[in-house]
Amino acid sequence: MERQVDKVSEAERALRRVFGFEHFRGVQGQVVERVLSGLSTLAVMPTGAGKSLTYQLPATMLEGTCIVISPLIALMHDQLRSARANGIRAATLTSADDDRMATIAAFRTGELDLLYVAPERASQEHFRELLGQAPLALFAIDEAHCVSEWGHDFRPDYRQLRPLMDAFGQVPRLALTATADARTRDDIIAQLGIPQEGVIVSGFDRPNIRYVIRHRESGTRQLVQLLKEQPGPGIVYAPTRRKVEQLAEGLAQASTRPVLPYHAGLPPEERAANQAAFVASEDMVVVATIAFGMGIDKPDVRFVAHAGIPKSIEAYYQETGRAGRDGDPAIAVMLWAAGDFAQARQRVGEIDESRQAGERARLDALAMLVETPGCRRAVLLRHFGEDPPEACGNCDNCLEAPGVIDATELARKLLSAVYRTGQSFGFGHVQKVLTGAADERVLQRGHDKLSVFGIVDAAEARLLQPLSRALQARGSLVANEHGGLKLGRDARAILKGETTVEIVQPPAPAKGRRRRSDTPNPVGDPLFEALRALRRDLAAEAQVPPYVIFHDAVLREMAAVRPASLAELGAISGVGARKLDAYGEAFLAVIRQH
Repeated sequence: MERQVDKVSEAERALRRVFGFEHFRGVQGQVVERVLSGLSTLAVMPTGAGKSLTYQLPATMLEGTCIVISPLIALMHDQLRSARANGIRAATLTSADDDRMATIAAFRTGELDLLYVAPERASQEHFRELLGQAPLALFAIDEAHCVSEWGHDFRPDYRQLRPLMDAFGQVPRLALTATADARTRDDIIAQLGIPQEGVIVSGFDRPNIRYVIRHRESGTRQLVQLLKEQPGPGIVYAPTRRKVEQLAEGLAQASTRPVLPYHAGLPPEERAANQAAFVASEDMVVVATIAFGMGIDKPDVRFVAHAGIPKSIEAYYQETGRAGRDGDPAIAVMLWAAGDFAQARQRVGEIDESRQAGERARLDALAMLVETPGCRRAVLLRHFGEDPPEACGNCDNCLEAPGVIDATELARKLLSAVYRTGQSFGFGHVQKVLTGAADERVLQRGHDKLSVFGIVDAAEARLLQPLSRALQARGSLVANEHGGLKLGRDARAILKGETTVEIVQPPAPAKGRRRRSDTPNPVGDPLFEALRALRRDLAAEAQVPPYVIFHDAVLREMAAVRPASLAELGAISGVGARKLDAYGEAFLAVIRQH
């Protein structure tokens, strides 16, 4: 017990020295304690909870090198910059590095705390031979959900890591992920040889993110308004390359901020330049396909917007988690349409039959998140096995609770009209039949003679479109290959009165109300802006993103405390010994001038 206490206090001293933090956050301390004790661990920690610290800190304290297995070169290089800025001896061994021999030599002579590699390299025999030439401290497997077939981002190469680690059985393993439900966690520990008692789950809540989900009326217009209201860097996810190009062009024309596209179809040099510009920027917006962001550890992203539905709740959590990693307020906005679900369900019918049930369940869970009149965060957290409060106070439904309407009778009318018109017409035609709009096509088909013709009054008519969206989201109505509607899964149960249908009451037309935007400088302090300007200059000189120097939260504390000496500056959270030596006098000089 005494030795455990020694390890904890030793780790806290190292935490202060290396990172400038007085205390661990969340379960960081538990994870670090297990690593220092040589115990293998799976840590499930939300994005922004400081997963990388749980292996970077022990790597500075243990004999030997920590081998970090990470899925993307961009992610490795981003973490490499941050580690080196804190004085950690780190290197990458990737196809993009031109110092391969120097890195290998540094590893062999014990001069590296961290060595980052991709799973493809880690699984090769020659890499295993290299690892046998120097002491190893730890295997850290980042984005560990990639090892599981149940994970949302399965990577077969991760399945090849177990033989490598078994060859060095005395070296502990630390698997890290932000996204893993119970089934995925069990698969991860089985595949990586981690004991059940080594699983640490810190919780999935990201309380600083405000979740907002809206029906997509005019995607570009709605996103332009978001850019006006939300300063700081942002990511807009679009479902296709073509949509990325369209949105990037539209937003760039309508906004005073820089907006750039990112997708796999761009020339590699343009794609890399756009990513580098975003990482370095303090206000840029990038419009991208979903691959963007996984390789970027940028902490100051203030908003993430989805221009269509994500693949699943797991993907949504992962993608929205790229906002607000610094702990400051951020917002996640999803714009959806019924057609998104129709297309997604159609795609499910085209995949291997053995996977269809699981994919339908994922879509059903996503539909529940979109259609709930209750707390969005509660739906998210319950999906990952947690028992959250009924209200979070930081999602659209909690901030402005929507009304709920029992639309069962209207749903029966709508489904009946779909059935009686032959299950081959789109919503517009069915709507005309129900409201008694006898246009040429309705008359030509004889649909004005049906029992459902004109049975919906004016008060009900305004609910038809949101009801149709809700029924399509839950799969009660599905689209055929020509866009016509047909009865889906529980439609007959609704028609028979065996199932009820509740929908969210459509909001009244907006009257120009706007929420106060969250800014990095809420009190308008000129010292804070001067500190940001200095940070920008230092970052440009060092050729690193500004957040590698200091996060906004550190600058805000500097502006509030106004330290007068290096000792006082070093007491601010986030100012470690290396950064104090490198930047302390420069920041003190700016503070004295204000």
